[in-house]
Amino acid sequence: MTDTAPAGRRVASDASATAPDARFANADLLPVPVARRQWTTYNFAALWVGMAHNIPSWMLASGLIALGMDGTQAILTIALANVVVLLPMLLTGHAGPRYGIPFPVLARASFGLRGANLPALVRAAVACAWFGIQTWIGGQGLFVLLDKIFGGSWAQAERVAGQPWPLWLCFVLFWALELAIIHRGMETLRRFENWAAPFVVVGALALLVWITVKAGGFGPLLDQPSRLGWGADFWPVFFPALMGMIAFWSTLSLNIPDFTRFGRNQRSQVLGQSLGLPTTMTLFAVLSVLVTSGSQAVYGVPVWDPVALAARTDNVFGLLFALVTVLVATLSVNLAANVVSPAYDLANLAPKTIDFRKGALITGVVGVLVMPWKLTATPELYIFTWLGLVGGLLGTVAGILIADYWIVRRTVLDTEGLYRADGPYWYRGGWNPAAVLAFALGGVLAVGGSHSAPGTGPFPEDGLIPFLKPLADYGWAVGLAASLLLYTALMRRSSARSS
Repeated sequence: MTDTAPAGRRVASDASATAPDARFANADLLPVPVARRQWTTYNFAALWVGMAHNIPSWMLASGLIALGMDGTQAILTIALANVVVLLPMLLTGHAGPRYGIPFPVLARASFGLRGANLPALVRAAVACAWFGIQTWIGGQGLFVLLDKIFGGSWAQAERVAGQPWPLWLCFVLFWALELAIIHRGMETLRRFENWAAPFVVVGALALLVWITVKAGGFGPLLDQPSRLGWGADFWPVFFPALMGMIAFWSTLSLNIPDFTRFGRNQRSQVLGQSLGLPTTMTLFAVLSVLVTSGSQAVYGVPVWDPVALAARTDNVFGLLFALVTVLVATLSVNLAANVVSPAYDLANLAPKTIDFRKGALITGVVGVLVMPWKLTATPELYIFTWLGLVGGLLGTVAGILIADYWIVRRTVLDTEGLYRADGPYWYRGGWNPAAVLAFALGGVLAVGGSHSAPGTGPFPEDGLIPFLKPLADYGWAVGLAASLLLYTALMRRSSARSS
């Protein structure tokens, strides 16, 4: 049946009651029963605190310092980006508490039952790469800190594929620990995030206190000047950096229904995310900026990697504390942000053979194969190339989801039809041509002009498609706006023809 209740009411439809097509349903993809939607405002806020306080998000702010911004410029960029990305996150997250469905099932309404695999696999591929990045950083953190504790002997060990073999061992152990936790399911993840969040905050504050003492007070942390100023040199860095900051969480702006489907009500997810994301990321950026500026004052160069910075201490207790903080921080974000989504996405691809746990294992394997150590080699490659490309593509998908759910359908979905080939979302052989066309054109506009300065990335200096180069610095915004407008126009034209 099609639900026509007010937009705020939770829908208790159980798609399993109408024998959904086994090709499109399993226990992980069916709507969460209302009785099991128990996540509160604190759970969502804690989720974001746990996800935001991690090494790559620290490297966002410290990377901007390394690119020449001062503290005020870096904090402003990150704060603005997270306020901007919060809006699509709340819009796509609305379907979670209301219908209890995950992201790939929500995507069926716009892309079709089979077509939903297109955005799901794009999102899964990005998540697998992020999982690899986070796992490599976590394993590297273990290696650096343990090497320091054991007197530096590990760094001199025999090398395998260009790296000391203990580094590979730390990488594998960290990888196995992550999959062991996620194998226990979403409830275990919720409990882990609840206590991990405050622990990581304490660790970041401890690093700030240490570098402040080393620098001789807060003064040197605050007086590091901008190398860009506020004129012509600043804006060419600001806009691609802003899109990169938005792109950092553009992944979650798509698959946030994977979490909000467990929400007790809309208020819990809206208030929890609003309190958790922009405030947490901004405060964490302040810590990162202060510490990185302090490292520049103490060591003469900005140390943008917090693990490398922590390893400079000779205090064994401080090293052990940093070791545990790295473990908890990286586990927290990687499990929530980069395993949950592809596990559901891969289950959507083949529901009869892949469940949540098998999807998580596949994610772990693919995350190793992408060679993540290359993606974080420099701030330019990490912020401009990787995040810019990802943001453009995912912004395109977000535009289609928002247009379909809010403009075309006014938040009303036929829950049972999302699981049946004879339902309203079958379109043409399970694909919606309007969504595919909007995705293709929006994606070309968003990333077609991708370019790299000589020696800093894989793209030609003039852009992949030269006349689109001016749009490349605004990839996420261009992709979202173009796909939203185009999809809305195509669907209204299709509706008019049907009438």
